Parts: sequence; structure tokens; C-alpha cells
Amino acid sequence: MNRWYPMNETSLSFRKSLENNRSIPHTRAIRKKRERMIFMSSRYWLISGVFLLACLSNCSEASSELVVQRPTPRANPSIRPVNDRPLPEPYATESVRNRSTVIERPDGAQLHLPEGFQIREYTPDFTFQRPRFMVLGPSGEVLVSDSHDEGTVYVLQDTDQDGVADKRSSLIEEMYRPYGIAFWQDYVYVAGTYEIKRWKYNPSSMTVSGPGETVVSWPGFTGSHWTRTLIFNSEGTKMFVSIGSASNVDAGGDPRRAAINVYNPDGTGHELYAEGLRNAVGMDFYPGTQQIWVSVQERDQLGDDLVPDFFTSVNEGEFFGWPYAYIGPHEDPRRQGEKPELVEITRYPDVLFPSHCGMLDIEFYTASSFPEKYQGGAFLACHGSWNRSQRIGYRVDFVPFKDGQPTSGPEEFISGWMLDPGKKEVWGRPVGILQLPDGSLLISDDGGKKLWRVSYTG
Repeated sequence: MNRWYPMNETSLSFRKSLENNRSIPHTRAIRKKRERMIFMSSRYWLISGVFLLACLSNCSEASSELVVQRPTPRANPSIRPVNDRPLPEPYATESVRNRSTVIERPDGAQLHLPEGFQIREYTPDFTFQRPRFMVLGPSGEVLVSDSHDEGTVYVLQDTDQDGVADKRSSLIEEMYRPYGIAFWQDYVYVAGTYEIKRWKYNPSSMTVSGPGETVVSWPGFTGSHWTRTLIFNSEGTKMFVSIGSASNVDAGGDPRRAAINVYNPDGTGHELYAEGLRNAVGMDFYPGTQQIWVSVQERDQLGDDLVPDFFTSVNEGEFFGWPYAYIGPHEDPRRQGEKPELVEITRYPDVLFPSHCGMLDIEFYTASSFPEKYQGGAFLACHGSWNRSQRIGYRVDFVPFKDGQPTSGPEEFISGWMLDPGKKEVWGRPVGILQLPDGSLLISDDGGKKLWRVSYTG
């Protein structure tokens, strides 16, 4: 089914960037573009009419952003979360702005793990600005995105196999907020806020060649959710990209936001895969299957315990509510009466997490180094709350699985970065999780600006 959206100033800017095949502008260029948009707004109807006639007479490739391929919507399955619980009424408590303050690690502060596990710093000799997503390279090297405005993707190696990185090199530099990283054939793909680029990757030298090729771009995709996560299916035929919403709960906007998008590896053939996902930052296939799972940051400003973040499987054509409903057909009072047909088909997620805990990366554990309980289960990073009177998150949780399905809600696996839920001070914020070839886990921490390694010693 096709979905048509009228040309506006933002999509006009998008079209011009596509036609000129230019790199995505950074902050200064974006500001100039906004000024041009203000000038153009007085002529909106004339511009819209011209491009509407052009599209009707000759729908060229340059205007392909007007047509979005959508799968047939699925009906709402009535299966409830494995840890389902009654939800409070909206505004049962006051919405509170309660941001944390990251401090240096206090004397005596420790991280807490289950018995038999140990954690140590993986990168004591290296500094980062904002270490976020990590992926394993073809030779066991670790690629990590340092996600700032002139961001870098680094390659880390532990050449003496002592559990500490001893070599670091810059792979890609000066990219605006690089986040998701994935390998496909002999390319490495990196997703920034406004584009996905790919480079030929040399696994022997662990380097790339050339300036990189832009395969997908999203000019004007500003707003609070800037991360872009990408994965490839096992056949290497499709690239799945998660893009968060531009706002907390505003309706309308580009349909590629608050959604999982699917492309061919060269960036063509765009379709929507699933919608209504406010900010699905963590995304991966369950091992040995084509089943996508995501971790989702839900909406704010409805109270301390609404709306729960969640972890769920996702199938083609499913709708998860944003911005009209949440956790099944619970209508958001701020969008009341607007889209009852979408409220009705809103799917329940599989696992509920604490509201506002700030879910980010997920990692399914496939090694045998950890006890059997953890094998086949999922580790999830909770970056931490800002919209809650009592702070929550700032930890790594675990969800047990059996036969490819979760068996219970989350349980705490690593904690201690938050000193006290009633205080603002924290000394770390977990983001990314990566299983290493030896079965240990890496945790990226953009609060402490470091990486941690978790191992099991029994």
C-alpha cells in the first residue's frame, strides 16, 4: 500500500539534496537551510502546487520521497507482556524534570554484579568523548562510535589477549554523530544522524579507503532522537534502519521516523517495516532466526510510572502505538480521538521495563562462558531517567529466554553507577553491549567515557 505526503519545505530541501548528491550539512549549514525555509514559507502554496503538478505528470526518481511503501497493517495480537501489570492513570503523579549530573568515580564506588562475575576497565589507556555503539570486526577487532558532532569511529585491539585494549586507531573521522555500525560483504556501514555512509574495509590493515559513499540520507531529520541503528538480515539482502521520532508525542511528520525502515544494501527500495516505535535504539535479530527484537524508549510527561519502556519482537506491518496509544490500546490523552483505528491495532510489547529508564542497546548472549541461565538470553543497557522524581536506570539488565521467547521480566545484572536514586550524581551511563569472541561482554559508558569488560570466573 502506498502512502502519499504533500511536498513541504522540509521535503523540498530533501529533494534538492538528493538531486545534488551532496554530503549532509552540519550545524552551520542546517541553520542556513532553516533561514531559507522561513523565506520560502510565504510562497508555500505556489511551491506545493508546482511540485504537485510535476509529480502527477512525471513522478521522477528525484521526488520518490513522496511515496512511502507500507506493509499491510497487522491486527493487534492480544498476547500481553510476559511481566504484564496494571498501568497507572495518566498524570497520576506530576511530570518532573530531574536530570542527572555525571561526576568522577567517587572513592570506594563499586559496580555490583551477580556472584562469580567480575568487571574491569577495558580502555584505561584511551580517552573518548561519547563512546556509544560497538560492533565486532572480521578479525575480532572492536569498532566503537564516539558520537559527537565531529565524531570518530575507532578500531580497538587487545593484541596480547589480557582483557584490556592496547591498540587504538581512527577508522572514520569528522562524521556528524556516528552511531550504528554494520558490516556487509567487504563494506563497513556507519549511520549518522543525517546519513548512512559505507566504505570499503580492509580486514588485514583494519582501515578504509576513500571518502565513503552516501547510501541513504535524511536532510532535516533534527529533533531529540538523533541515533540511527542498522542491521542486515542473514542473507545480506536487506538493511534495517531504526529512526526515532522528532518529538515526544507530536502527531504528523515524516513517516520514516518512529519506525523501522528497510532498504536494499545500496540504499534503494525503501519500505516501512514497522511503525509507532517512538525511539527503538536497540535492534538485533534473535540468533539463528530472522526475528527482529528492539528496545524502545517510550514517551514522557505522563507521570513517574507512565509510559513503560519496553523490549519486544517486531514483525512486518505491526504498529506499536506512538503517538496515539501505548502498551496496547491505551489511548494517549494528548492525542485523544484522533486515530481510533490505530489505537485499536496497537500491539502489546513482549517485556515491560521501568518507565523512563532510557533503554539503549541489546545483546543476545550466544557463548558458553557465562552460566547456563544467561545463554540465549538478552542483556540490555538502561541509560538512566530524567523525567522521574526518583531516578531509575543507570544499569545493565538481563531478560532470560527459552525457545526464543522471554520467560520473565528484566532482572538487574550490573548496577552501581547511580549512587542514590534521590540524588542527582551518577558516575556512569551504560549505552552499548557487545559479546567478544571469548564470551566476555563489553559495556560502553558515555557518562564515564570508557569501556568496561565483564567476564565470569566462577
